[in-house]
Amino acid sequence: MKSPFTVSRIISRLKKYPFREYLSGWILSRKFSRHGILIATGGRPFPKVINKGGKLTAGNCQFYSGVRLEIGKQGYLEIGNGSYLNRNTLIVCEESVSIGKNCKIAWDVIIMDSDLHPIASSPILHKPVQIKDEVWIGCRCIILKGVTIGQGAVIAAGSVVTKNIPPFTIWGGAPAKFIANVNTVESPFFALQ
Repeated sequence: MKSPFTVSRIISRLKKYPFREYLSGWILSRKFSRHGILIATGGRPFPKVINKGGKLTAGNCQFYSGVRLEIGKQGYLEIGNGSYLNRNTLIVCEESVSIGKNCKIAWDVIIMDSDLHPIASSPILHKPVQIKDEVWIGCRCIILKGVTIGQGAVIAAGSVVTKNIPPFTIWGGAPAKFIANVNTVESPFFALQ
């Protein structure tokens, strides 16, 4: 039997969102290999999963309208517990994309682990993308193949991330450049817990 603490947590979580968002999340969850409680928010267009044979797993996550997840034949896309993908986020996963726990991904973000086509006579390149726990990615960012974004990092809106980002730092621009350390910014918005 579940402890009263666990039951109270489940009840409080169920009260957090309208029933239709749980129902939409349940419909979306049928396309996942493994999942927790999924919430689909914001109406139409409904989040879309295009899976060509890869694996898609998620914890308790929230997906807003227009989210599109494309997983290739050998792809493995993992989204950690407590993360959300905002409106019109696109993830292309041909090899491996890993998003950690409690990540906040804003609208119109593109995350790709592949070029999707050959450049000149070279073969198509796939390189894993890793986004560690508690990362914030601003709207209209592009995260390119082979990148690791460290825990607690913040990526400013409109940035193009082409190289690894250290933990607890703020980066912005195209290509993204170092702006500050998270713990040195004079704002409670960036205060570490």
